[in-house]
Amino acid sequence: MGAISLRNVDKVYGRGAKANKVVHGVNAEIADGEFIVIVGPSGCGKSTLLRMVAGLEEITVGEIDIGGRVVNGLEPAERDIAMVFQNYALYPHMSVYDNMAYGLKIAKVPKAEIEARVQKAAKILELTVFLGRTPRQLSGGQRQRVAMGRAIVRQPQVFLFDEPLSNLDAKLRAATRLEILKLHRELGVTSLFVTHDQVEAMTLAQRMIVMNAGRIEQIGSPEEVYSRPASTFVGGFIGSPPMNLMEGVADGSRFALGGAASPAAATTLALPAAAPRAGALKLGVRPEHVELTAAGGWPLQVEMIEMLGAERLIHGHLGGFAFTLRLDATLQPPRPGDTVELSVPAQHLHWFDATTNLRV
Repeated sequence: MGAISLRNVDKVYGRGAKANKVVHGVNAEIADGEFIVIVGPSGCGKSTLLRMVAGLEEITVGEIDIGGRVVNGLEPAERDIAMVFQNYALYPHMSVYDNMAYGLKIAKVPKAEIEARVQKAAKILELTVFLGRTPRQLSGGQRQRVAMGRAIVRQPQVFLFDEPLSNLDAKLRAATRLEILKLHRELGVTSLFVTHDQVEAMTLAQRMIVMNAGRIEQIGSPEEVYSRPASTFVGGFIGSPPMNLMEGVADGSRFALGGAASPAAATTLALPAAAPRAGALKLGVRPEHVELTAAGGWPLQVEMIEMLGAERLIHGHLGGFAFTLRLDATLQPPRPGDTVELSVPAQHLHWFDATTNLRV
């Protein structure tokens, strides 16, 4: 059983006036066999949280339970976990076989069982023909597969991945993501995967933990996090390009951009459906949900166009706010300096509190 429970977990470095709290009261329940991705910007505490699960960092406050056992006081080797690092951490003088088998030899696993486990892992990861080579004879992607193989042979309750794809180029990252998905489908081991890359998070996760400044902003499936972001941070972080966010004052089916200070000078948007409440709000719209319309829409002043093959990104300003829309490359694009009219279906409007930045 590899279920993980995080209960009110804090991490503080230093003491007194120099204390720096980097993880704030994290609570999460991870089911046995689940693949969870912890995602967030650099410095948000995601790797620190993973290292606390691994036992590489002490917990300041709270409890971590793995497989029904509180592990706060246990050493990493006693937690029945295996970790895959960003930098592979392979022994350069050892063969692929010996790198994968080394931990088992230290644990005094019988030789026949070591052979069986290494051969099985090598077959799963398509490393059989490389078992006699040393790491310097392998590509980056192959080295990362060796690091995963070393974790597989341990047969742990939990796999922990700390940004394992960061050192790979874009093509190798995509290929290795597929390897990790196939691996999880075959082994079904509880997995925690840390990344700052939202594409990795969206493609790998069964559920995501989105972190910001040491706190959990949202936990949910990729579909839930994308379609119903819990805060402006989640809306702006998940999605590429990020969600357009505009402040203003709502009054029924009208939204005056900018606020109540100068309503006469504000650009007022006609909404396809009434806002959830009147008053100060933030409106979020994803670039892929914006459509060009003939007249009577939201006026976008076009500044720049990015050609991305099958699509174009149209960048401009709407009532003083930066705004981006995604346009199919088969459509005739506007030109920089043009003003175009936009419309957004009612189901794709996202509303947030102007003070708390939480979803309304």
